[in-house]
Amino acid sequence: MIMANAENSKSKKNPMRELRLEKVVVNIGIGDNENMYPNAKALLQKLTGKEAVPTHSKRREPELKIRKGQVIGAMVTLRGNDAKDMLKRALDANNNTVKESAVANNSLNFGVNEYIYFSGVKYDPKIGMLGLNVNAAFGRRGKRVELRRRKAGSVGLNHRNIEPDELRGFITEKFGAKFVGKE
Repeated sequence: MIMANAENSKSKKNPMRELRLEKVVVNIGIGDNENMYPNAKALLQKLTGKEAVPTHSKRREPELKIRKGQVIGAMVTLRGNDAKDMLKRALDANNNTVKESAVANNSLNFGVNEYIYFSGVKYDPKIGMLGLNVNAAFGRRGKRVELRRRKAGSVGLNHRNIEPDELRGFITEKFGAKFVGKE
């Protein structure tokens, strides 16, 4: 009787250790050309179905001709099923291949050179040719324990940090991505 319970407890997986996709941030940088912002915003609206927000520079960069507070891009944050769908579409636009070095700090970060690589999206001469950056953040259940205001607790490092190999395995299993060398 005791042996049966011990075997059951070993075969069960801890649901708190399961990885999950928390959010996907899609970003288009336009640099010092503020006239490109409406095009970037329209493209993100077209790809995600959500309203894009501007990103502003935090400091002055004279060699890049950027002043503090200038609009330098557009971004959209997606969560839940919208995030999963966008990540699948973005990986598909990259032929389901990503560099191994794209995995760091509990996230996957890669770029799509041109938006026409997305299935079902055609070239729009009003928008022009733009690329975009996709950043997917992953985590485990229990993160709220540290973030909440009332009765905040601590979460151990081995629960908070995700090993890159574990994250690569999860992305390969759930999203069908292949990882290539560090090139």
